[in-house]
Amino acid sequence: MTESRSRLQALLRRALRPSPDPVLRAVLEAAGTGMALLDSEDRLTAWNSDFAGLCGPMLPPREDMPFGQLLAREGREETLAALAGGQKLVVTMASDGAPKLEAERRPLPTPDRLSVLRLAKLTTRPPEQAAAAARLQAVGALAGGIAHDFNNLLTAIAGSAESALARAPEGPAAPELRQVMESAGRGAALVRQLLAFARQQALRPRVVDLNEAVASMGELLKRLLGSRVKLALTLEEPARRVRIDPTQLDQVIMNLALNARDAMPEGGAMRIGTGHAVVLRPEPLGNETLPAGRYALLEVSDSGAGIPPEVLPRIFDPFFTTRRDQGGTGLGLSTVHGIVRQSGGFISVDSKRGEGTRFRIWLPRHEGPADPPVPTAMVTVPSLAQPVPVVPAANYGSAPVLLVEDEMPLLRLAERALRRAGFEVMSASCAEDALELLERGAPSPLALVSDVVMPGMDGLELAGRLRGKWPDLPVLLVSGYAEAALGRDLAAERIRLLAKPYSLGSLVAELRAILPKGAVKVS
Repeated sequence: MTESRSRLQALLRRALRPSPDPVLRAVLEAAGTGMALLDSEDRLTAWNSDFAGLCGPMLPPREDMPFGQLLAREGREETLAALAGGQKLVVTMASDGAPKLEAERRPLPTPDRLSVLRLAKLTTRPPEQAAAAARLQAVGALAGGIAHDFNNLLTAIAGSAESALARAPEGPAAPELRQVMESAGRGAALVRQLLAFARQQALRPRVVDLNEAVASMGELLKRLLGSRVKLALTLEEPARRVRIDPTQLDQVIMNLALNARDAMPEGGAMRIGTGHAVVLRPEPLGNETLPAGRYALLEVSDSGAGIPPEVLPRIFDPFFTTRRDQGGTGLGLSTVHGIVRQSGGFISVDSKRGEGTRFRIWLPRHEGPADPPVPTAMVTVPSLAQPVPVVPAANYGSAPVLLVEDEMPLLRLAERALRRAGFEVMSASCAEDALELLERGAPSPLALVSDVVMPGMDGLELAGRLRGKWPDLPVLLVSGYAEAALGRDLAAERIRLLAKPYSLGSLVAELRAILPKGAVKVS
């Protein structure tokens, strides 16, 4: 009877309490740490996903749950009293194997005596791990900056060669120009690897079946590995799904497989397997921390000689290789690390001399169905070595394309390509100059084509300013950075992003794709 009365009281409290404001929930989610609201009786009224993750999957928070139930029994009353007194302290959660967390409670100046509770992971870790993580972060930032500058240079080099080749495709200099474009293409591939390590490359994530992705690589890998390496696929059923760029997942599998092959020059055995894991509490993983959650696992192991202990801490560093004399670039494993981390996953490596090496990747599981396959043409990035042909000129009327680029060689190349394709062009070397042109009475633009990163106002802000006057203005931004690195959902803003380095033909094709159907006028 007492239990029924308590349950009835809880239901009445829930019915009478107003639902948390949506704005309040959004603020909680944006807090960047575990946070919850407690009522005057220390019961949970609202919380964010970080708070739920720190509590662990075995004892998730529920509305009206006393916060004390989430704490370990031992010392629970003392902990609650200390929190009520405003102390910041380390608490132990009740979930099996739950970690120790830093907790702090602060009252809010509200009539109903609400208070906010903050939970956070302890950030202490061994000095050598902290130093290694800082080194990777610093090198990643440097690599990203270098890659951005190289993208501009490669776009100018390839664009100049493409423009000259278009004028005389069978001329005496055509073979040399094609060689220039092929070299620029190889340089672009190197830049993509740098951007992958820096977690700044442009990704096209989709929900994919992990088993299908691994199985589809099987035959290709067998041909690449040769007859002396025996490949075994062990795919756990039921299959798990993950959200990742399928092309980049193939790159991860390929790089790890080739790395394993190189570790077995005399032949051996390689296994690629899938599985799953439920992590109940944050766990140390090399130089990082694996959060609690549900993961799909991808493992690549070999029977090679193993990695020397003195080399193991540096294997993900870009340009670090023990095979320099054999043509190694030192970018294979750093690319894998960058792709995995940019996709929300984690990677670890176990190795013993004489016993082989195992790479294990944790990717967050996706519970929904897999996305349907995408036609290849929709995901192909134009190659600099094989440029997209510039379609013959069309008549777009007198409205000009507003072209904004701070790199003068790129500005001139893009301007010539757009004019040859039939566009009127109004050029500016920065966003401020573009706005000044329009303020001085220049005609309304047909579309905006702009670099993103420029001195002063960037391309995103410029697009916002122009959309304030012309809400339906088509916008094409070009950048060497990934959309995620820009911090915006460009598709939701009706903005197209073209990754650098690009061919001039692809620039024209992307611009035509965003124009309304009635923009082309028949002469």
